[in-house]
Amino acid sequence: MSQRADASRRGGVVVEFESDDIRDTRAKKRRSVPGSALIYLKGPKFLIYVSGALSMWGDRMWHFAISVFLIELYGRNLLLTAVFGLVVAGSVLLLGALIGDWVDRNPRNKVAHASLFIQNISVTVCSIVLMLVFLYKQRIEQIWDGWLTVVCYTVVIILADVANLASTALTIAIQRDWIVVITGYNRGHLAGMNATMRRIDQVTNILAPLAVGQVMTLASNVVGCGFILGWNLVSLIVEFFFLSRVYRIVPALSIKPPAEDEEQAYLQMTKRRRSQDQGNVAQLQPPTEGNCNTSLRLKETTTLPLCFRRFRWLVGTCKDGWRAYYRQPVFLAGMGLAFLYTTVLGFDCITTGYAYTQGISGSLLSLLMGVSAMTGLMGTVMFTRLRKTYGLINTGIISSCLHLGCLLLCVCSVFAPGSPMDLSLLMPYITANSSAELGGIAGQRQKHTYSLRVGSNQPLLPDRSSIHWTNNTVLFDNVPSGTAPESYISIILLFLGVITARIGLWSFDLTVTQLLQENICESERGVVNGVQSSMNYLMDLLHFIMVISAPQPQHFGILVIISVIFITTGHTMYFLYAHKAKKKRRLHT
Repeated sequence: MSQRADASRRGGVVVEFESDDIRDTRAKKRRSVPGSALIYLKGPKFLIYVSGALSMWGDRMWHFAISVFLIELYGRNLLLTAVFGLVVAGSVLLLGALIGDWVDRNPRNKVAHASLFIQNISVTVCSIVLMLVFLYKQRIEQIWDGWLTVVCYTVVIILADVANLASTALTIAIQRDWIVVITGYNRGHLAGMNATMRRIDQVTNILAPLAVGQVMTLASNVVGCGFILGWNLVSLIVEFFFLSRVYRIVPALSIKPPAEDEEQAYLQMTKRRRSQDQGNVAQLQPPTEGNCNTSLRLKETTTLPLCFRRFRWLVGTCKDGWRAYYRQPVFLAGMGLAFLYTTVLGFDCITTGYAYTQGISGSLLSLLMGVSAMTGLMGTVMFTRLRKTYGLINTGIISSCLHLGCLLLCVCSVFAPGSPMDLSLLMPYITANSSAELGGIAGQRQKHTYSLRVGSNQPLLPDRSSIHWTNNTVLFDNVPSGTAPESYISIILLFLGVITARIGLWSFDLTVTQLLQENICESERGVVNGVQSSMNYLMDLLHFIMVISAPQPQHFGILVIISVIFITTGHTMYFLYAHKAKKKRRLHT
């Protein structure tokens, strides 16, 4: 009752989610109907799956290809890639609340169609620009003393960033809002759709970069741009048709809490803040000089230029979005999920680069990545079964414990034989004699590491001039032959922990995702999930800052320990949320 009352005060809508018993009864009835397979293929769930698969495949191809293209354009230098990553993360961090608010204020079909159109057209235009740059690079560099090249780079980064923002809006709209309505607010169906969408994401994360990478390798970068261009145009048409059909056959999608006009929202927001500043006085007060001044200031605010009023409204919307995120009952669960993004314990270029310095070949890394994808799929299966048996909150607790338990293997790898970590980095206050002694010990331990011919201080992210990129796996050309480490114990423990931890990780991710879907009122789903995306990008930025601060393989053990600390903090936040939720449930029963 308190959640419903709180939602009504905020103008939101809270509905009751159906139990699993009702779901099973309806499922049995559907299975008894002839031609159920054909009905399913024409139903909204299947159309959403196909549309989501096309969208995810295009996103994965584009994210992989744009990084390679930027490296190739700037003379195999990482500057453009770093700038692009910073722009993407910063834009979502700053605009996440505004994107979510835009999703909340507009009809569902317009949001989905606009996001889909902007995303695909931005990628299409960006691909055309890249094709022209690759074909006429020498001529372009001679125009305007090379400034035209800078303009082309800027246009590419801006278009790619716009595409990412539109993709964020589409993800919030479909995976955080449409799915809830399509499932009829049924917890079992919602969990099933969330798990299926995550499985599709896991599969496309492996196959899509491999596909576009093969095209770029066997043909050229220009052909790769053309392939992505054609894919996006075809995907735009198919997704537009499928989403339109889903919107037509699910009438509940057309029902949405009425949104206020920007002008009315700005005036009401200003009045609300004025009343809060005055102490929320309920009684009628006689007209005094102070009241008259307040009315005068409000009148002056309404007469400000439109652009200034819009800017203040945007800033106010961002503030209100973060406040709405903070006051959610699942705030701690969402923050806990965001903290899991500050980690180097994943299959990205950082971890694979470190693995190469420890003697792991590119083919083995690709195999390990495939095994990791399989364990991620196992996590989605485990989530659906645990949720049905133990409930959603307990599923999160079990997943958290499993995740942390597996990551202990990564901590053990830091101190296992074969680890290159230099403990003197953790004790800068030791004396010179102690430093020399520790240096000798470290020198003996380095015998177990994989030493490159270019030197023992090989960075985690080496010069890309000798690297082939295949699905974020680093494959070097100048691989030293005939050299093998004396001990693989450390690297085995590291990847064993990373791979097995993904079972608990993806189960926990799905748990928090469904908690956000079930506990956020309909009128705030977009803005709260937009702020959640901002938090995820913020914590992801921190892990890159960590790597920049400690780029050598000898530092990687420190990064592992810091990552586990952040992950433990995130799960602790979820434990606090679970304790409060269970306590609140006991009080109401």
